[in-house]
Amino acid sequence: MKPLTKASSIHTTPNDLSPNTWLNKVPEITLIFWVIKMMSTTVGETAADYLSFHLHVGMINTSIIMGILLLVALLVQLKQTRYRPYAYWGVVVLISIFGTLVTDILTDKLDVPLPVSTAVFSLLLAATFAYWFSKERTLSIHSIVTLKRELFYWLAILITFALGTAVGDWVSEDMNVGFGLSALIFGGLITVISVAFYRFKANAVLCFWLAYILTRPLGASIGDLLSQPVRKGGFGFGTTSTSIVFLAIIVALVAYLSVRAKQQKSQ
Repeated sequence: MKPLTKASSIHTTPNDLSPNTWLNKVPEITLIFWVIKMMSTTVGETAADYLSFHLHVGMINTSIIMGILLLVALLVQLKQTRYRPYAYWGVVVLISIFGTLVTDILTDKLDVPLPVSTAVFSLLLAATFAYWFSKERTLSIHSIVTLKRELFYWLAILITFALGTAVGDWVSEDMNVGFGLSALIFGGLITVISVAFYRFKANAVLCFWLAYILTRPLGASIGDLLSQPVRKGGFGFGTTSTSIVFLAIIVALVAYLSVRAKQQKSQ
């Protein structure tokens, strides 16, 4: 990946080119990006269930623990001046778990219907994008080169995880669609978005954020399909095995990206 520099960052303005301007903080959008993103959502779904129920930590206590870990990881990420794979993807995995727990608390503890959660998170995301655009005049992830833009970015990411959880649970559980069919539906929607972008040159920013939202319910559906008991429509591998395998793959891919980044930097 050729890093974006101050002079080559997309959608920047003269005001961006200040001492506080960084190299782009977001990774290159490749197939590996989407694989890690999807697997992180699966880990978020299975790990939240494992901690809350199998270890009997409780949903509220798990949320507090994950919230603290997320805050620490986010502070580490914010201190970076360029994209660092471990720092970036550590935040994504933790924000996936925390975003899942936010929706689960609303649903299981506060009895908020999933359609209501979906509507509320959709409005919050729209409001975040509107305010972000009004301040920065771009929503492009290729322009995350200032602290303000990165804070907008992570806020949007958190809401997309909570929204994706609500949408996924609504479709697979409330509508009784099932985990397997849900995965096919969300995978099909992502395919449509990909075709719209690559074939018909649809807006890149819109396509990215739509795909980003939909990878959350896709990953959650795959996670539930693999981990849930057969009697509930899953394969019965369990949350522990599913979380460990997917987390190991994420670590391996992030390690590969880190090594590749160092090699490119040395060239």
